[in-house]
Amino acid sequence: MIRGFETSEYKSRVDRAQRMMAEDCIDALLLTTEQNVRYFTGYLTRFWESPSRPWFLIVPQSGKPVAVIPSIGAALMGKTWISDIRTWSAPDLVDDGVTLLADTLAEIVGQTARIGIPSGYETHLRMPLTDFDRVRAALPNVSFGSDANIMHRLRMVKSDAEIGKIETACAIAGRAFDRVGEIAGAGVPLDQVFRDFQRLCLAEGADWVPYLAGGTGPMGYDDVISPATDAPLQDGSVLMLDTGLVWDGYFCDYDRNFAIGAPSKELQSGWSRLLDATEAGKAAATVGNTARDVYHAMDHVLTGGQGGGDAGRLGHGLGMSLTEGLSFIAGDGTELQSGMVITLEPGIEMPDGSILVHEDNYVITPSGPRQISPAAPKDLWVI
Repeated sequence: MIRGFETSEYKSRVDRAQRMMAEDCIDALLLTTEQNVRYFTGYLTRFWESPSRPWFLIVPQSGKPVAVIPSIGAALMGKTWISDIRTWSAPDLVDDGVTLLADTLAEIVGQTARIGIPSGYETHLRMPLTDFDRVRAALPNVSFGSDANIMHRLRMVKSDAEIGKIETACAIAGRAFDRVGEIAGAGVPLDQVFRDFQRLCLAEGADWVPYLAGGTGPMGYDDVISPATDAPLQDGSVLMLDTGLVWDGYFCDYDRNFAIGAPSKELQSGWSRLLDATEAGKAAATVGNTARDVYHAMDHVLTGGQGGGDAGRLGHGLGMSLTEGLSFIAGDGTELQSGMVITLEPGIEMPDGSILVHEDNYVITPSGPRQISPAAPKDLWVI
């Protein structure tokens, strides 16, 4: 799999965005978050982990995007297809890009324009609100408002090249999961398993492992988000590892459950029910159906249609972020489209009050969902 994208990929994204902007009477998009900036530029760096500096990308209704960024990022941005790169020395506690951004916006769109900023579900501004107020004050006749969900709509549907990167991430995780028997077993502390599993992911080709969760217990686990403790794995228990590793800027997100020793009948029964729910979700995950249709199909198997569960959803969209786009909940009417990448993540409550969760990754195609995470075994993996 080749890293990066051809310039034509970015131009196609900009073209689609600009058509949407014209339809919604938006003169430019102002983007401030890592994934949205990278979506149009290919600017991939972990330097975003530092909150000290804001970064800006302006996508006008016509023409190429313009980067307004700290000078420390100029060299790397210069390796992308972006040619108009404007910088300031940051951090500047007096004027951290405010004047440069306002001047650039005025030059590109004029003193009267409508600027769209991602403002809905899963968005944040990523610049000080006081600085944003100063930008607006410097452009009193410019309207700043919602981007009409343009970024949300664009990123939900992936190109073939994007899907290929997610598939590569899934394959890397699959090879690491195949090796869990090397690092886990009765008596091994859970936190050691977490550290060693991340090592396996890196050894198999992951760029980094920003997300790893899991748990262990006799029939399940208390939750699916806790950090690991030093409690040793017990014979007869279940171990779950859920990884969101990254390859070339794209995530996988799926889990695997392992029996430590022979699984109990209750554990195997719960596992079979999860697989049945996943199959029901797959059958419903077709072009034209909605996210709520998929939710109800899985929930019918899990609860008989009663709903509930503390997780809040039974899967989600996936891509440049660990979770993005739709949620498989009763209230999400998003229509499934070819090119969407999703997770199906059913969960059930076990007889002892713990939970058991299964998750896999799929791409929506005209002929139905295609699994891109390696298939899970019908019988629980036994270590």
